[in-house]
Amino acid sequence: MKRLEQILLLSTCLIMMMVAAVQRDGTLWGGSPADFANVASIQNIREHTVRTFGDSVVVINTSLIGKDILGYVGQVPLEITIKGGRIKKVDALRNKETPEFFNKAKSLLGRWNGKTVNDALKQDVDAVSGATFSSNAIIQNMRAGLSYAAKNTAKPSVLERMDLRVKTVAGLFVVLMAAIIPLFRRNKTWHTVQMALNVVVLGLWCGTFLNWSLFVGYMSSGINLWASLIPVVMLITAFVYPLFGKQGYYCANVCPFGSLQDFASRSKHAKWKMSQRLVKSLMYFRQFLFALLMVLMLTGVSFQWMDYEVFSAFIFMSASVVVVALAVVFVVLAIFVPRPYCRFVCPTGTLLRAAEGHK
Repeated sequence: MKRLEQILLLSTCLIMMMVAAVQRDGTLWGGSPADFANVASIQNIREHTVRTFGDSVVVINTSLIGKDILGYVGQVPLEITIKGGRIKKVDALRNKETPEFFNKAKSLLGRWNGKTVNDALKQDVDAVSGATFSSNAIIQNMRAGLSYAAKNTAKPSVLERMDLRVKTVAGLFVVLMAAIIPLFRRNKTWHTVQMALNVVVLGLWCGTFLNWSLFVGYMSSGINLWASLIPVVMLITAFVYPLFGKQGYYCANVCPFGSLQDFASRSKHAKWKMSQRLVKSLMYFRQFLFALLMVLMLTGVSFQWMDYEVFSAFIFMSASVVVVALAVVFVVLAIFVPRPYCRFVCPTGTLLRAAEGHK
């Protein structure tokens, strides 16, 4: 009976995320009535993708041919202008990426200018540090658009769709360690090593974590599985593990910010003694805050609060000053109070607790 109750609670949380995706983006798993109407109104994909103008100008729109290529939040379509066989310019079309991160990723758009289509296809372009998901989406959209322009429309292999950079492979290795080893081994020294890896590799190097932006983005645009292996493993530890008795597993063993707070709490500084009444009041505050944010989100009033969850502070080169400041405040507080953000604020953690049947 308890398993069934958890499944029902998890289903309720998923429905909340689905409603939020439709309210914010008007799409669910990458599709909407408007999309289908648009496709039906054109003769074929080619007419939507390729436009030809005088003076040997061809414009490639990747909205359809790159519809399965996702950034952090959703699709990142491009418009590629080719003149006389050479790329004249690349423009980013409207998307739902977080502006601070996408503005950094946009620095890539000029990297292909002046090159022939074939030379641009051969060019090896690295993702922008601090905006990995968005910049990878730009690179993949460029490849899709240029391949289409060169009449090379073969579907990329699994290896081509996977992100096989060193930091991604390292991040996958670390998240798998966090997902598996604590199930069989309880050791304080090893836990300390894992926390350090979570902070340094998953947080600072890969900039990968669970938050509301990711949840709603996946519900809105779907999951590019081969490019999102690390967050997929995180999602399994967060939502599937509790069904098998491992409540709070993601927060305790995987979350980079939780691990950072744990490190701060290990300092020798004297801890604050909080009364039960104060702790209870702060717990009620977290629940009230969560309820308020859900009302704002599900009614479509505001989604901006998602950009202020502290996790993106790990990507400090792109994160807003406010987010970095909030993260620093909570890490300093963690020296005196164990995991203050997790216990008294975190909207993501509250969702995970709700899915497990906890307050």
